[in-house]
Amino acid sequence: MAQTNFWDEQTRAQEIVEALKLEKKLVDPWKKLKKDCTDLEELVELIDPSEEVVIIEFRNELAILEEGIDALEFERVFSDPIDTSNAIISINAGAGGTESCDWVSMLYRMYQRWAELRGFSLELIDLLSGEDAGIKNVTFFVRGPMAYGNAKAERGVHRLVRISPFDSNSRRHTSFASVDVIAEITDAAIAIDIAESDLRIDTYRAGGAGGQHVNKTDSAVRITHIPTGVIVQCQNERSQHKNKSTAMKVLKAKLFQLEKEKEDSERQKQYGDKMEISWGSQIRSYVFHPYSMVKDHRTKFETSNTQAVMDGEICGFIKEYLKQAMTGEFAGLKK
Repeated sequence: MAQTNFWDEQTRAQEIVEALKLEKKLVDPWKKLKKDCTDLEELVELIDPSEEVVIIEFRNELAILEEGIDALEFERVFSDPIDTSNAIISINAGAGGTESCDWVSMLYRMYQRWAELRGFSLELIDLLSGEDAGIKNVTFFVRGPMAYGNAKAERGVHRLVRISPFDSNSRRHTSFASVDVIAEITDAAIAIDIAESDLRIDTYRAGGAGGQHVNKTDSAVRITHIPTGVIVQCQNERSQHKNKSTAMKVLKAKLFQLEKEKEDSERQKQYGDKMEISWGSQIRSYVFHPYSMVKDHRTKFETSNTQAVMDGEICGFIKEYLKQAMTGEFAGLKK
């Protein structure tokens, strides 16, 4: 970074800056904890057992040190090389029409708030509004250190139970939405060759809410990978070139995820019925009526503070999932 021509290649320079941030995130806390530990070792030799106030202060500092060590120990859960990647999250409405579309918009807001709380940045890729209200499907980037490592805990089906605001009879409704999370794969991290002959690229006019056109050019791009049938699209940028570039990033990430899932499937065959968790299963229920409860069915972690969860406070669910996934055990399931 000290080289005079460092910023000549903006994209490459930005990748290095992000890599440095990640390294500092891992190394700096360890250096601080090591220094704090040394300071406490020196302090304990000087403590007079009769000075109760000093002993209390020492114990408080020791508790803070232990919390820091626990937090650093938790970083071990990010053992997959792609955990350091940015995340691409897609939310799709299930059966239920307007109810499910509204549920997607609620989940999208929840992840926006979560990203803000974690210091991640969020960038919209594609959004299709529901016919009457809400969002039918939405795809977006979440960028930041260990973004994918954290977000992968959210992959699966999310279930909502509430009194419907769209039902004139105020009846209780159940809605479903699926959340898919993949890692953004950079060319520097892994080479994925895609033949041009395997792609079908369509352009169309980007549309806004209510069917209004964002611009008068066919800037939106839809790419179909013919061999696998994977379809990606992007309409957030005004430039067709930028939309195509973003869509290709998402396509590469999806193809990488497909290969990874094939490998995982082969590896899991040896465990037989021991592997009872699948990404496509219902992972969490959000109950607003007749009581308030959000419960993760994989880890049994739960909270009655539904408002806090919808405001983005989902770190407890993510942390518990990652801890149990690291050991290969989930509460209530066979080992």
